[in-house]
Amino acid sequence: MANYYTDNKDLKFHLGHPLMKKIVQLKELDFIEKDSCDYAFLDFEDAMDSYDKILEIVGDICGNIISPNAESVDAEGPTLLNNEVKYARGTQENHEALTRAGLIGMSLPRKYGGLNFPMVPYVMAAEIVSRADAGFANIWGLQDCAETLHEFASEEIKDEFLPRFNKGATAAMDLTEPDAGSDLQAVQLKATYDEQKDSWILNGVKRFITNGDADISLVLARSEDGTSDGRGLSLFVYDKKDKALTVRRIENKLGIKGSPTCELVFKNAPAKLIGNRKFGLIKYVMSLMNSARLGVAAQSVGISEAAYREALKYAEERTQFGKAIINFPGVYEMLRNMEVRIKAQRSLLYETARFVDIYKNLNFLSEERKLEPEERNEQKKYQRLADVFTPLLKLIASEYSNEIAYDSLQVHGGAGFMKDFPIERIYRDARITSIYEGTSQLQVVAAIRGVTSGTYLGYIRETYQKETFSSELEHLKPVLTSMTDEYEECVRIVTEADNNELMDFHARRLVEMAGNIIMCYLLLRDSKRDESYLQSALIFIGKSKAQNIERANYIRNFKLKDLSSFKFSH
Repeated sequence: MANYYTDNKDLKFHLGHPLMKKIVQLKELDFIEKDSCDYAFLDFEDAMDSYDKILEIVGDICGNIISPNAESVDAEGPTLLNNEVKYARGTQENHEALTRAGLIGMSLPRKYGGLNFPMVPYVMAAEIVSRADAGFANIWGLQDCAETLHEFASEEIKDEFLPRFNKGATAAMDLTEPDAGSDLQAVQLKATYDEQKDSWILNGVKRFITNGDADISLVLARSEDGTSDGRGLSLFVYDKKDKALTVRRIENKLGIKGSPTCELVFKNAPAKLIGNRKFGLIKYVMSLMNSARLGVAAQSVGISEAAYREALKYAEERTQFGKAIINFPGVYEMLRNMEVRIKAQRSLLYETARFVDIYKNLNFLSEERKLEPEERNEQKKYQRLADVFTPLLKLIASEYSNEIAYDSLQVHGGAGFMKDFPIERIYRDARITSIYEGTSQLQVVAAIRGVTSGTYLGYIRETYQKETFSSELEHLKPVLTSMTDEYEECVRIVTEADNNELMDFHARRLVEMAGNIIMCYLLLRDSKRDESYLQSALIFIGKSKAQNIERANYIRNFKLKDLSSFKFSH
């Protein structure tokens, strides 16, 4: 029997990170529920053992139900019948299996039927589901909407909607419109308060909505007359039971075909306001998008893992010129580089998830009692880190998933281009990761703040660089120190030019340089805990050093006047 958790030792390794003790204590409020809830954890060891067992259940369902269904779901896809989206047979089977196992709304508090999971094991489950079927991961992963309701909605709304997730309710975030894709400030769907009905009413069109006919939808709408920017937008929750929404069509997509992407028409649809008016985009959706970007990063790592395993299996079985193709340097170098990039992006994924865990749990703790000065400082520190690591992670993980899927198909040769092998589907599924929830270009716009504010550099210098390593690893630190010095010099060159256009032009180079250094340190830190990661660290450091030198040389030799040669005139 396949199990997508127990067959990957990296997952248990990251679950056992030393910072988990602090995360679990914060999440469990020092195990305050152990006497009042029969499935609450007794202590840290009990919590970790439970995470391990539940992830094993996730791995079993993914290996034996979701993954075997993936090809038929891709071929069948969802259909639109009588204004309702009908999932493919396999999709429905997947969702029912996870619902029966209590794995919907798993990060919610126990009083709403959730498992009270921290982000780290929840994100781990998302990675496992994505490895099995990236399209289905979108449906399952939209339980992130429950977390947004939990964080910002009124108690009445939480009591009404949150218990439904554990019973299998599906969710959607209805944000984009025909003229408002990346630029959500341009949203025009209208929200009007009806005093007679004591309800908000929604009218307008939403486009490219993942799982658009969901049971519970979070809808971004313009609530303030006379506004045209983000300050006029509010966030609402719409209940499918009200049947005031028309599904105009299901989009025919390149990949993730099991996940319905819909165009929706709201006509006098009743809805409830989440939080305060005017904060829909600038506060609630920004938080929701950060969660979604963490989810896409987990999806990207899962896709990478699936692609790598397909390539490895094929290379071991396929013979040419009298031997398995895995024995040819051109192939085994590709496979090793794929494996190394997966380990690097996975380390970055769980580092970011830990940052999110700490600051969000401190936020919830602040609702229970006043935070101590040290706790407030930690809250600010980890939120600042999460804000700049999340776009960095989404950029790198999504780009890596595309590269690894590309290389995996290449290992398959002509066979990979046929629908006879899963890599054809995986390759198509990977492409969306660098587009939705903010394109790679928009992730750079968000991540460059970590460069200009000095957050990346400060954390590298004050945390990673100050760690001590064994004699076997210590000789690598000067290499990373030199890379950091080079990165700092490039940041100085660009910032001293005092030209916003030049900063935008070099932004991706600077962000990726920082990302390479961070992932090098993370792999070195992993090697400190488990020497089996050392080979991957050595390879990744060598590759990253070469990449950063190339980027640094380009920045050093680039002149401001050279910008004009890249511009187009019409």
